[in-house]
Amino acid sequence: MMRRTRRRKKEEVEDIKCACQNLILRSDRGRCGCSSRFSITSCSAARCSMSMFSILKERVGQILLPGDEFCCGPQDTLPLTDSGRPERLVAGPGLRRSGDRLLVSRSGVLRHKEPNKFWIESQQRRYVPAKGETVIGIVTAKSGDVFKVDYGGSEQASLSYLAFEGATKRNRPNVQVGDLVFAQFVVANKDMEPELVCIDGSGRANGMGVFGAAGLLIKLSLGLVRRLLAPHSDLRADLEQLFPCELVVGMNGRIWVRAASVQQTLILANLLQSCDTMTAPQRQQLFRRIQLGAL
Repeated sequence: MMRRTRRRKKEEVEDIKCACQNLILRSDRGRCGCSSRFSITSCSAARCSMSMFSILKERVGQILLPGDEFCCGPQDTLPLTDSGRPERLVAGPGLRRSGDRLLVSRSGVLRHKEPNKFWIESQQRRYVPAKGETVIGIVTAKSGDVFKVDYGGSEQASLSYLAFEGATKRNRPNVQVGDLVFAQFVVANKDMEPELVCIDGSGRANGMGVFGAAGLLIKLSLGLVRRLLAPHSDLRADLEQLFPCELVVGMNGRIWVRAASVQQTLILANLLQSCDTMTAPQRQQLFRRIQLGAL
């Protein structure tokens, strides 16, 4: 009996050693040939995600339709920086993650912002709130410690009186019904009420809050708004050459304009509304005629 138990112990020790060696070999090198500490499935997922990212880069600037899809790994991490640190791909408006797929939810042109953000640019007018976007809202009501703000969506958003710079229970902000506020979404979920704030992550206003004295509020398409907010916008550069003016641009399609006089303010507002259906040469020709005084 003693001999049999010793044999069984030796066999168990040998089996454990063999299992450990196989585990080390499997973790040192994946099926794709890359040296990593992860299992074979992580190597194939990384290879799939890299191919999906390259396909997205090739389709930038092209028109996509609802129903188009791109395949990716369920834990999609892309080495987008030189340090090799993986970063997640960010799906912006018009794109939706569904498991291991990236689905197109609306028609438009695919855009890309370095290093890892993609979105669909379209000419829609109905605004869907997204977390982190800044909008122009109109205060419609006061209910206790919360203001109700109309931002042009399907429902109104809530804005707490403490969501202003320097606001406390004793020092309340002077906000009246009908005021314009430039605010940022902190909650934007289809299952929850949208919530706005007028401060950034450090508690500073950073340009947000109540505004709108002696100006004009107009409504434009969301595509034209994104063109105005582009880093090197030709449309914004052309407007700056006409008159000195102030612009407050909201991602919800609302723009507040103010110039030196009422006449210049109305001219800028009409120009912005007409630029929505103009090509770049037509817009430049119209701006030259205004500079020469032909209009």
